[in-house]
Amino acid sequence: MKKFIAVDLGASNGRVIVGDLYNIEVVARFKSRPVRIRKTVYWDFLGLMADIREGLRAAFEKYGDEIVSIGFDTWGVDYALLDANGDLLSNPFHYRDNRTDGMMEEFFKIIPKEDVYNETGIQFMQINTLFQIFAHNRISPETVKAARHFLTVPDLLNYWLTGVMKNEFSEATTTQLYNPVKGCWSEKLIKAAGFDPKIFGDIVLPGTVIGKLLPEEVKSLGAGPDVVVTAAACHDTASAVAAVPAAGGNFAYLSSGTWSLLGIELDKPVINDLSYKYNFTNEGGREGSITYLKNIMGLWIIQECKAHWDKTGEEYDWPEIVSMAEEAGDRGFSMDPDDTRFLKSNLTSIGMPLRIQEYCREEGLPVPETIGEIAACVFRSLAEKYAVTVGQLEESAGVEIESLYIIGGGCQNELLCRWTAEAVKVPVFAGPVEATAIGNILIQAISAGEVASYEEGRKLIAANFEIKRIDYKEG
Repeated sequence: MKKFIAVDLGASNGRVIVGDLYNIEVVARFKSRPVRIRKTVYWDFLGLMADIREGLRAAFEKYGDEIVSIGFDTWGVDYALLDANGDLLSNPFHYRDNRTDGMMEEFFKIIPKEDVYNETGIQFMQINTLFQIFAHNRISPETVKAARHFLTVPDLLNYWLTGVMKNEFSEATTTQLYNPVKGCWSEKLIKAAGFDPKIFGDIVLPGTVIGKLLPEEVKSLGAGPDVVVTAAACHDTASAVAAVPAAGGNFAYLSSGTWSLLGIELDKPVINDLSYKYNFTNEGGREGSITYLKNIMGLWIIQECKAHWDKTGEEYDWPEIVSMAEEAGDRGFSMDPDDTRFLKSNLTSIGMPLRIQEYCREEGLPVPETIGEIAACVFRSLAEKYAVTVGQLEESAGVEIESLYIIGGGCQNELLCRWTAEAVKVPVFAGPVEATAIGNILIQAISAGEVASYEEGRKLIAANFEIKRIDYKEG
């Protein structure tokens, strides 16, 4: 089988991964850090591009002509504005920047909240692109006026390597600027945010070949002249869902990483009173499908806790933290992981453990004190949130969930997987760990004609990558 490169960018780190549906190898790792300048938090995309190129060079040096395609997957909602020459007008903002504080409420004065949901079917979060660009126009209307192209983060990277500007479907749907019923950008919302709809370009489905590498990139990377950049499901969740090794039945997936994304695959969006009430989202997936899901805060909270503990000299590795959480057990600690007090980075607010303790005091809940108690509080709260979300999913979409597939880095946390199985009360299948990169590669392999279908690809994934079954116990 030919080999493919998956460039997998997360909110904390990025990797360049080479492989097929039998085996993958991480050839490069690098940080994708936020950068604070005065009070604003940005991404350093020029630095990221330098790291990506270094990783691509390592991949081509090792695998050479075996590699036929490159695909990017990243987080959602963030974007870049380019001028008429195709150059960046400013550094892309980080979605955790506080310029969006209060912007949802301000926007709803222009278009009511329910109308926005009926137009897009997207979960309301202040980080959504809709509220980001609304804020952008308020703080820098000159930049917005000069913009001639809007690209999401992976679209920007695809453009830099090929010179071709396209907007990929799964990523476009995360913006809350896309109408999934009409299948196009929402001019109504774009105009209300103060932007010109003309700068929002063509949308292509996952598996579309964007173009060949630019000649200067071929030379710089040591790539073959026929290597192409293929639009994977550029939103990392959509790529991860493509790799769910389910053989059938009514299954739900939980993409567990910095964010937790829990949902099901559908042919059409679900936009009704219950989906609005429960704040579910209709994002794009493979072959133009819908990933009907909810964003939950996820492992970001415990990652920020660990960063705080490391900084204060209490350095423990992840197995030690999980072990301390298991020892702490169930002592009634609980929190809402989606509370906005947990959204901000340690860069801009007090440390996460202190925020958890402060939250519990203010809510009249038992206050965790030790590292083990704080970690147990986070893990128990996530498991309980997953159970509530599954119930809302079943009610709003009219399905009955028979199993849950936990994919991504969080599936390595056996304690969280076990507590989740107990809370949701269905069998849990944990794995593959690298679901996002594997799904990215699967989409490229189908595009290249190496794999006939997603059904065939998922069978290969189930056969070649580790999947653990965790059964819940009654009582």
